[in-house]
Amino acid sequence: MDLFRFEITEEMEDERIDKCLTMLIDSLSRSFIQKLIKDDKVKVNGASVKGSYHVKTDDIIEFFLPEAVEPDIEPENIPLDILYEDKDVIVVNKPKGMVVHPAAGHYSGTLVNALMFHCGKELSGINGCMRPGIVHRIDMNTTGSVIVCKNDRAHNCIAEQLKEHSVIRRYHAICYGVLNDEEYVIDKPIGRHPTERKKMAVNEKNGKRAVTHIKVLKRFREYTYIECALETGRTHQIRVHMASIGHPLLGDDVYSGIKCPFKLQGQTLHAKTLGFRHPVTGEYIETDAPLPEYFQHLLKILES
Repeated sequence: MDLFRFEITEEMEDERIDKCLTMLIDSLSRSFIQKLIKDDKVKVNGASVKGSYHVKTDDIIEFFLPEAVEPDIEPENIPLDILYEDKDVIVVNKPKGMVVHPAAGHYSGTLVNALMFHCGKELSGINGCMRPGIVHRIDMNTTGSVIVCKNDRAHNCIAEQLKEHSVIRRYHAICYGVLNDEEYVIDKPIGRHPTERKKMAVNEKNGKRAVTHIKVLKRFREYTYIECALETGRTHQIRVHMASIGHPLLGDDVYSGIKCPFKLQGQTLHAKTLGFRHPVTGEYIETDAPLPEYFQHLLKILES
């Protein structure tokens, strides 16, 4: 079990203890922390407290995080749209509605379940049994290219390319409103939303640098078809950046706040182009994921 120990600073004075710990450890949900407090697992200055306790400057908070019991993840015979594959890597065109890797509430039907059936034991183990082979991910309702690594050498190499921002990632999307300029560069830091922990937001104080390059592909009466090239890869980056300039993605039920006039399952966002250096040969490889049928159909509707 891991021991967590925090000393409260003036900036956190008078925050509820559950909210305070959620801000300090964003990987833990507030409900999970509340359960720890209710079970007397959290100590403040050596004593148990209630969830309504408001922290004070110089308080010492300590608790042990119980070891997680990971469920068995089973291979599933789910068809894969493979864009590229060799003995080191595989690039898959992920469909809409599919979660990349198992998590609470999604232990089957994920891309990992399908990959385990297709690749057997030939998946890197760096990210553990819940995320074998996974070196990056895209949202459940985002479609398109995902690169998966079959061994640890490939995983380390691709992870390093992602870290140094040398992987080419170009997305196609449709946003609300008409963009006037042909190209934009959005350079705004992104971090956890200050009050809604499941959302991200432009966060000047605590965010990390995020840069998205936007190019207009086609304008419609009330929408714009765009290409978004990622310079960095923050969670929900394109969705947050487009919402921040007043042009959220069509169908985005998290960041738009606009009722979508079309029957869509989440945001119109597709990871179309993925380019990387092969982890063994060094050869540049670029894949192109065709636009999904729903996206092509929507473009035809907007054109008419």
